Amino acid sequence: MPLVPIPQLVQAARARTYALGYFESWNLESLQGVLDAAEATRSPTILGFNGAFLSSKDRRTEERLQWYAQLGRAAAESATVPCGLIFNECPRDDWVRSAATAGFNLVMPSDPSARLEDYCRRVKEIAAHAHRHGAAVEAELGELPCGDSGQVVANGSRTDPEAAEWFQRETGVDLLAVSVGNIHVLVRGQQELDLGALQRIHRRIPEVPLVLHGGTGIGRDSLKQALELGVVKVNYGTYLKQRYAAALRAALSRDLVNPHELYGVGGEHDVMVAGRLAVRDAVLERIESLGCCGKA
Repeated sequence: MPLVPIPQLVQAARARTYALGYFESWNLESLQGVLDAAEATRSPTILGFNGAFLSSKDRRTEERLQWYAQLGRAAAESATVPCGLIFNECPRDDWVRSAATAGFNLVMPSDPSARLEDYCRRVKEIAAHAHRHGAAVEAELGELPCGDSGQVVANGSRTDPEAAEWFQRETGVDLLAVSVGNIHVLVRGQQELDLGALQRIHRRIPEVPLVLHGGTGIGRDSLKQALELGVVKVNYGTYLKQRYAAALRAALSRDLVNPHELYGVGGEHDVMVAGRLAVRDAVLERIESLGCCGKA
């Protein structure tokens, strides 16, 4: 089916108190695995790719944004469940603007290093551009701590409810990602959200759909309660790549002479199939917590 407009997906989620899962993809196999799980559970979903990674100047080869946009759209159009397509967390405004015209129907400018006033101005300009091209905009207020070293670095900042109200009014964004105890790239363990902080934000801006990044590290119980407090989208990435990497290591440990058995044949020893199935199974472990299963 065609890409479903983000406001339509969000409206349905709010009406039935569930969250849309954004299980981030990075290649064809991961995209296939996410969609396999969404279709198996009859779950509306948001497909997409990480804009900070794709646009990074440190990449050894330059990526072609149009390829990712068309790949995501092709996946959505072949899907039997409603899908959106996000260009996620990108600090480069030129890439975000291009994503909004390349085929993504949700874009997210993200730059934690920017001053609030500057970020607000940039997001407002991007939102006007994206809306003219039929794309919705997600922004973030507050900064998540990071756990990519194995230890949580407490350098984040919580979302202030009053600032959130001002920011949404100034920018006109469609979704707002918040920092309420969630952690980016938590490679070990989980922790509960500060539901009191989330409730204060929701009370201040009850009509604004809220997003939680760092889904890998969010405990199941607090996640379910967050669905009652304005959360309509939850992002997952870290644990998917952990499962994918483990599956590939296992597949590559076999001593096979014929390289076709490892790549492209599609059989039991195919590394590409192993990655796809690992992502599918990882999504299936978490998607039920969002309350979206059977809602397609």
